[in-house]
Amino acid sequence: MADTTETPGIAVQSGMSNDLLERLRRSSEYVVIPLLALVFSGVLFSVFLFALGKSPAEFFSHVWRGGFGTSFSWQNTLVRAAPLIFTALCVAIPARLGLVIIGGEGALVLGGFASAAIAIPMIGWMPGLPMLAIMAFAGMVAGAIWIGCVGALRHYRGVNETIASLLMFYIAVSILNFFVEGALRDPSDPNKPSTKPIGSENMIGVIPGTDVHWGLLVGVLLCGVLYLVMNRTTFGFAAQIAGGNLRAAQAQGLPVGRLMVVSCAIAGACAGLAGFFEVAAIHGKANASLIAGYGFTGILVSFLARHNPLVIVPVAIFLGGIAASGGLVQRRMDLPDATVLVLQGLLFLVILVSETFYGRLSIFKSKGAAQ
Repeated sequence: MADTTETPGIAVQSGMSNDLLERLRRSSEYVVIPLLALVFSGVLFSVFLFALGKSPAEFFSHVWRGGFGTSFSWQNTLVRAAPLIFTALCVAIPARLGLVIIGGEGALVLGGFASAAIAIPMIGWMPGLPMLAIMAFAGMVAGAIWIGCVGALRHYRGVNETIASLLMFYIAVSILNFFVEGALRDPSDPNKPSTKPIGSENMIGVIPGTDVHWGLLVGVLLCGVLYLVMNRTTFGFAAQIAGGNLRAAQAQGLPVGRLMVVSCAIAGACAGLAGFFEVAAIHGKANASLIAGYGFTGILVSFLARHNPLVIVPVAIFLGGIAASGGLVQRRMDLPDATVLVLQGLLFLVILVSETFYGRLSIFKSKGAAQ
């Protein structure tokens, strides 16, 4: 008679293997559902193009070529991806506490303005590197205060953070317009109200061999740092507990108010840093060009990345490529440049709807839970 007994070592290995498979099965939904959402968004947008009498195949071909098909396209995509990384972090960090911050555009605008404003009295006598460091610090502080106030309003006064951050965006734009059209306006530029330029000698250079500024590398490194902070520190663990169950966190004595304010301040500093790079690497001064919609696209980046700082980088590059292709689509297909914004809007809508499927599909559940 065959011996059917199983040694303890084999049993342990079999149990570990089954446990690993179950974990992979449960976590695979965080890859499969976003991918299906992307496909479904593409199908919906194809129907939209058919209604306009345009070819979806031609459109997506131009999107690929305009965003990723050539070396120039790639560099254009990466330049657009840099601010998206920072503004997506502005959404992702507070999301750990269950906060939905959609006003990162305001922190970007105010951060860029603060960077340009503090540089004006230093032009001509302050060396470039120290001046850029001060500008970056000013942008981060402005953004941190701006979004930090949203966290404080949420905790101490019960003001909804989504509405507060959105309304504060309009205040930030008004502050920018007030100064660039008034006290800080450059009189030598009568066409477009702007602050005085910081000078080409004080601008941030590009990564050698490319036309991409150093903000992209800083954004990638910042994603790695914040991933470690939110997943490998007591602060991140406390934020996760507070986001999962606020009352339980308060019962355990966690400083929920401080966690909210600090998380929002970190988020605002990231968006303010985006504003600094837009001034110091792209525009050279603060004006209405700072209001480019990067803060609102960053919301889509963060949600598509499931608020994971490491996943934010490839998603930002993907959406940066879509945005970079707008000009090519306009020229080749006789469509408005805003057509890609329609695609982004559909993506955001489908991603929001797909959130309802997490944890509900039996194919991603363990056998015991499914039964």
